[in-house]
Amino acid sequence: MIETERLVLRRWQEKDREPFAALNADPEVMEYFPATLTRERSDALADRVAAEFDDCGFGLWAVELSGTFIGFTGLSVPRFTAHFTPCVEIGWRLARSAWGHGYATEAARAALRHGFGELGLKEIVSFTAKQNMRSQRVMERIGMTRDPEGDFDHPALAEDSPLRRHVLYRVGPA
Repeated sequence: MIETERLVLRRWQEKDREPFAALNADPEVMEYFPATLTRERSDALADRVAAEFDDCGFGLWAVELSGTFIGFTGLSVPRFTAHFTPCVEIGWRLARSAWGHGYATEAARAALRHGFGELGLKEIVSFTAKQNMRSQRVMERIGMTRDPEGDFDHPALAEDSPLRRHVLYRVGPA
């Protein structure tokens, strides 16, 4: 568990599944993903996230604000092959009601500290669809630098998908 000034980053609990499913069903939250998720697919994602902690020793933490689940932030290993993999990625997804308060930035900074401190990582990357300026701003606020030569077409997305082109950001220990 990691505590920041306003947030708690912790392992997932059964009670997180319902608000996580609501977040994944929100078209605005999922705007830069291929589709919203059904409850079944959301639960399967929660299962994969929980398993990653067991497999890797790190993962995407559930984020709580005043005891309420608002999304996730943390570290993961991408499951696809690209010119920059294998690697560790930092990511986040918060409920729309949590946007605009700096929570993604606050939680991501804590995840970076954990990655470079406790885990001893030498680099952490992040990527998103080129249209997703909100996530790119978070990447910049947490000290990541865009690697324009690293931009790529996401192999899990169809060639004609408008979301296929992704931008790559990188950061090393401070």
